[in-house]
Amino acid sequence: MSQLEHIAQPLPDYAEALKVLRNTLTPFLHSQPKTGPQADVLKELENETELFDQDIAQFRKRAQQATKQWEAASDTNAALCKLTKAFEPMSDASRDLIKQTDLIYKLATRLIDTCEKECNAKDSDAWVSKDITRARKAADEARHFAVEQLKQVRYFWKQAHWLTERFPEAKLRDVEGLVKLVTIKEIETNDWSLTPGRYVGVAPEEVDEDFDFEETLREIHVELEDLNAEVVTLAATIKRNFEELGI
Repeated sequence: MSQLEHIAQPLPDYAEALKVLRNTLTPFLHSQPKTGPQADVLKELENETELFDQDIAQFRKRAQQATKQWEAASDTNAALCKLTKAFEPMSDASRDLIKQTDLIYKLATRLIDTCEKECNAKDSDAWVSKDITRARKAADEARHFAVEQLKQVRYFWKQAHWLTERFPEAKLRDVEGLVKLVTIKEIETNDWSLTPGRYVGVAPEEVDEDFDFEETLREIHVELEDLNAEVVTLAATIKRNFEELGI
């Protein structure tokens, strides 16, 4: 198995861990009305999981194709530049899969919390807390490993892109904020100072290309839903405590 294919392997492993977690919840979910409190988050989780499975399959195909391209490429700077450009879609896909991986786990966690807090799951014989906790922990561990592997794809592509963008001809050249080719005469003009800042200048501010505004809003929405659920539970607890105190 190639390195790229090895990196892709944790994705189906994570998908399998999620499946085990989902199956652990199934007996209780089947006992609930289809329009119960769990319905919306369950539907969103199922939709995201289906899309995730499709994207995993596509990513593995890209990994296999990238491996073939790498093995067939010549050991030249031109070939490296070409591969860097060709691998950009895979790098973007790894970034998106990281977000999907985290989102699906958040939705699964939210489903568990909803069942426990709004559906009285812990009072049901179909809710086996020990098994659910074990499956949830296994899914979280698989998520962490998958994310770390996916980050490697993005990291190495960004390093290659950084290098080839600044030195496309594989030759030392002026790069603002990084490199400046100077003559002895120019150094003399600067009082023989070798302080880099006198020559290289300041690099232009770089835009964070990994920031996804739409996805960030979606994650905020999921977290907000969780917080709203916690607020409702907390308010009910406070009200019950006041009633017990006769206030």
